[in-house]
Amino acid sequence: MQQTRVKFFRAVLAASLLAMGAGHLAHAQQAEVARAQALMSQGKPAEAYDYLLPFEDKFAGNVDFDYALGVAALDSGKSDKATLAFERVLAVNPNFAGARLDMARAYFQLGDADRAKTEFLAVRELNPPQQAQVVITTYLDAIDKIERAKKRTLRGYVELQIGNDTNVNNSGSQANIAVPALGGLTFTLNPTNLKRGDSFKALGTGVDFAYQFSPTLGAFVGGDFRQRMNFTQDTFDNGSIDTRAGVSLGEATNQVKIAGQSGRYTLDNDLSRRSEGMSGEWKYTIDPANQLNAFSQFSRNRFTSAANQVNNFNSSTTGLGYMRVLGDGKAVLLANYLFGKERDPSGRADGAKRSEGFRIGGQLVLREDMDLFAVATNQRGHYERQNAAFLAFRRDDQRDFSLGVNWRFEKDWTLKPQWTYSKNISSIPIYAYERNEISVTVRRDLSL
Repeated sequence: MQQTRVKFFRAVLAASLLAMGAGHLAHAQQAEVARAQALMSQGKPAEAYDYLLPFEDKFAGNVDFDYALGVAALDSGKSDKATLAFERVLAVNPNFAGARLDMARAYFQLGDADRAKTEFLAVRELNPPQQAQVVITTYLDAIDKIERAKKRTLRGYVELQIGNDTNVNNSGSQANIAVPALGGLTFTLNPTNLKRGDSFKALGTGVDFAYQFSPTLGAFVGGDFRQRMNFTQDTFDNGSIDTRAGVSLGEATNQVKIAGQSGRYTLDNDLSRRSEGMSGEWKYTIDPANQLNAFSQFSRNRFTSAANQVNNFNSSTTGLGYMRVLGDGKAVLLANYLFGKERDPSGRADGAKRSEGFRIGGQLVLREDMDLFAVATNQRGHYERQNAAFLAFRRDDQRDFSLGVNWRFEKDWTLKPQWTYSKNISSIPIYAYERNEISVTVRRDLSL
């Protein structure tokens, strides 16, 4: 950027430095520096750097040599080497404006916008020539754009899924159920309440926008849409629209997020349930390999049909989590413990519910573009009211296991084959079920 202007500024600075009594060439290493300058004038910075490098141990600390070495390194793409040479120059002569300008350019090329900005501002304080002021302003404008881009992030995704589910309605396979309250009389369940398998396809999309007001204060808003359609059992087609908005407090290594959430859920293309609530999460990074988190969520869930409104519930869940990175990032282990309660404001048959459970999982890098992941969950629920029909308190033991692969076959594209097994063991037979699902998802991540 602005190479011609930078070279012009260097020439002006060289003349200025002579007036300031900074002409060191007459005293040391004239031949080596002159040879490097000749190569630079011929557009051969890499050759100039290779020529000077063998003399570094001998001449390091001499301003003219270090400056020539730094310029050759910078113009040949070795910005990290350039900063080392310029640091030696500025340690001897902090007011060497040319070295400070080139140090700023080196930081900019390394992607360190903060340090580059500091150096550009320091050069401007030295009141350099007008041509140099133009160069500095150009770089500062570019840094300002980078800083604004860091403050605003807009990301989205689109994914398509196809698979087969052995139990699309989460139901048992036992057709005849004895009802103790009626003396053990056996009833035959409606076929819609029996296990049904089907293939399915699904569409998902979402977007998230975040703005960082300062290093310790940010805001975010986002939403997700998902629709799942069965090939034949379309009565059990379902969809969801979830939205969220909140604030983040603290830096990334010790951060709290607080958000409001809302959801709409459909069954057979009709609105089935509404949900509104709040959530909070705290993440603390102990070191690059260890992270702790705690979270809590409350939601108010209301069914839309009059027949189902008795099942309305208010849910609260709290959890603790731990993440461990192993093998220089080649593997990640996760563990969570959670507990919660569902209150029954409309007096549902089994009453309020207390639950607790755990989740363990991991991810292993198989190769640069492929990860293997596995997650196992167990959650137990205890209901507080005896079921009037079955003369028993409902106890559920829900177990889930997922195994899959993330294959990033192209930039921003991921292919995910996955198998999920679910089983619910219940003290009331109509709630017991078993389920296997195999699917393949292709996802496109978007940076907007």
